[in-house]
Amino acid sequence: MSVVAQPDSDGFYFAHLSDPHLTTLQGVRWRQLMNKRMLGYLSWHRKRRAEHRSEVLEALLEDLQRSRPEHIVITGDLTHVGLPQEFRQARLWLDRLGAYEQVTVIPGNHDAYVRTAWDTTYAQWAPYMQSDPAYRSGDANTELFPSLRVRHGVALIGLSSAVASPPLMATGTLGQEQRDRLTSILRETGQQGLFRLVLLHHSPREEEEKWRKRLTDGRALCSILGEEGAELILHGHGHRNAESGVPYAAGEIPVFGIPSASAIGHKSGREAQYRLYRIRRHGDAWSMQVSVRGYQAGSRSFIQLQGHHLSVPVMPSTSS
Repeated sequence: MSVVAQPDSDGFYFAHLSDPHLTTLQGVRWRQLMNKRMLGYLSWHRKRRAEHRSEVLEALLEDLQRSRPEHIVITGDLTHVGLPQEFRQARLWLDRLGAYEQVTVIPGNHDAYVRTAWDTTYAQWAPYMQSDPAYRSGDANTELFPSLRVRHGVALIGLSSAVASPPLMATGTLGQEQRDRLTSILRETGQQGLFRLVLLHHSPREEEEKWRKRLTDGRALCSILGEEGAELILHGHGHRNAESGVPYAAGEIPVFGIPSASAIGHKSGREAQYRLYRIRRHGDAWSMQVSVRGYQAGSRSFIQLQGHHLSVPVMPSTSS
């Protein structure tokens, strides 16, 4: 793999959203639910359909049109129970967001609710999940992740923690093969001086989630990140704001999680949010301007909640 950093004076301006749960299970037939999906359907019917609202998603689309990010990343859980018809609904919504070169999708545990054929599910999202053509290798069904897209000196590195889990569990797993490929990608993109943005659904830190919702190989992932380095890690899953870090020789890699992008907010602090990032390089440091936008039920719109600035040192290249 050969990549070349392309710094831009205006930086890379992108939006991060997660867990939109944008589909509906209205009209689903009972025979489609004869497995773990039955529990998911009951959860949707009793609670989730009142929390994840279409009017919030419409307000989100309107706000994204106004803020005009050049790229959008979505870190999983577009569906409720991963039915093929939900994947079709989500694809139509993704097409409204923008061209697949401008939207990067990472699947979540709800998208992998049960084992399902690739052709009727993830294949419909493939253009939004695939690496740039220059970085593709192997079979798309088995080696789609880690994905790699490079935009204005930023390497978007997508990981899939989406695996089918037993009833009442929402764990995620990367697996040895994905972790091994991640090691190589982090090393090579770091040597090229790229800003390494790691995207996944679950928090990389196992202690950040309950046992039944954790990333089962989170410690192994954090060990790789601590050895190879990265500049920023974004995730969803928890439906709440979360800020932490992964230790690295040069300090800590920032880790940010966000609430659901469609939540009406029946619980305080769980109202829908998304974040806007502008990443620029200034000498020996990366500058990150972060803007948090949140949904207000009264006005049925997203507004600016807060903004802050972060500076991350350019990590020294390691030898091959």
